[in-house]
Amino acid sequence: MSYEVLGVTVLWLFLYGYMIVAAIDFGAGFFSYYSMLTGNKHLVHKIIERYLSPVWEVTNVFLIFFIVGIVGFFPDTAYYFGTALLIPGSIAIILLALRGSYYAFSTYGGKDNRFYMFLYGLTGLLIPASLTTVLTISEGGFIEAADGKVNFLYKQLFYSPYSWSVVLLAVVSVLYISAVFLAYYADKAKDRGALEILRKYALAWSLPTILSSLLVFFAIQYHNPEHFRNMVSLGWMFALSFLFFAAGLALIWKRRNYGLAFVSVMLQFFFAFFGYGAAHLPYILYPYLKLYDHFTNPTMALSLIIAFIAGLFLLVPSLYLLMRLFLFDAKYVEGKIAKSGSR
Repeated sequence: MSYEVLGVTVLWLFLYGYMIVAAIDFGAGFFSYYSMLTGNKHLVHKIIERYLSPVWEVTNVFLIFFIVGIVGFFPDTAYYFGTALLIPGSIAIILLALRGSYYAFSTYGGKDNRFYMFLYGLTGLLIPASLTTVLTISEGGFIEAADGKVNFLYKQLFYSPYSWSVVLLAVVSVLYISAVFLAYYADKAKDRGALEILRKYALAWSLPTILSSLLVFFAIQYHNPEHFRNMVSLGWMFALSFLFFAAGLALIWKRRNYGLAFVSVMLQFFFAFFGYGAAHLPYILYPYLKLYDHFTNPTMALSLIIAFIAGLFLLVPSLYLLMRLFLFDAKYVEGKIAKSGSR
């Protein structure tokens, strides 16, 4: 395997990790606020708070690794994406800061405030919508580069059906992934009231997730026919993705083995995400950046690959220990141990 392929595979693993961990986080924010509106806060909020308390501070580690890595492996991405992501990137940073502030005040400070809860729930939808702009722009048609200048075509992005289909997929996927995990967590906590509500959320967002995926397929066919043809050639990966979707949905419907249902959802998005990424190659940004033409020098590449693989082997066991010692501790998950910083 070449340095280029190994490097982009490691980066894609970090981005996949962020997608799963952050989706649970973002969806939990929305469900927390929604439960307040529907009068179910007393049933759902404690489960959500119990999950978020140990993990909210480490969620963005995956994203930081990816951003550092993409610029390290492909230095020209800073030149092309820097201008394009100025506005959506700034919005995402502001929203992440607001979300972090809510966590800090909620964990260590004052009581719940309806307006703060609204912002918390809203950021759970707006952050994934803004971050997916990167994937949309990478399909080409939104950047013009000539005479040493990069122009970002905001109007084309705003009016693009493909752009909005990706935003829709990002939002509904976040809610589906989060609902399935939180249902599993409620089951572990033996909280039947929360489990029934979260199970309904998972079922409710399952169909929109698969329909929005089909919408993205339809939209990309017209926006980037070359990428679409590559995706069709890798159809077996998307077929596996759908099979795992069906398996997870069946388990949730039958109220059986919620842990295995969540693993099925993870595999569903794994095959879809890596199928999309593999079909995108050799382009990083259509038509300006290619995998082999804009890669860093071999010495730098080897150093980055070693550092990132070491980081992956450090981060994954750390998350496992965090979950084993806190998140899935028998007493903690059932609420018999108070969260740190609780009042």
